[in-house]
Amino acid sequence: MIAQTAPVGAADTGQAAQNAATSSAATDAFGLSFDSLLKIILTQLTYQDPLKPMDNFEFVSQLAQFSQIQQGQTMNDRLEALVSAQATGQATSLLGTVVDVPAGATILSGTVTAVTFDNGAPRITIKTADNRTISNLAIASVSQVRKGN
Repeated sequence: MIAQTAPVGAADTGQAAQNAATSSAATDAFGLSFDSLLKIILTQLTYQDPLKPMDNFEFVSQLAQFSQIQQGQTMNDRLEALVSAQATGQATSLLGTVVDVPAGATILSGTVTAVTFDNGAPRITIKTADNRTISNLAIASVSQVRKGN
């Protein structure tokens, strides 16, 4: 039993260490990093009773579950990066356009002159027709976009 599981565990440990390095900030639903989950399974293997070793099926099943968690974390990180890049592209495409932003009962119109990022969230600055500059507007507050004049 131990001879069969040692090579699998060693190969997965090397793979897991490489994957954990690329996604060390990712955590699963329980708040544990992939490194922590790997330590749990290695501790379980270290302290198992040699006279009652873990079943091969159970061991492989646990490794597959940990692999799925790590892959889910990696996919989540990549999706977050994609959404952030999309928001950045959307914000920068507004430069030079005329936008309408509701402000209470009125609507402010102005040309987008700058884009800033507050904790990764894009914010725009507009210059109105009467030369007022209004900063820190969320893109979600824009109700209409028109080509600049």
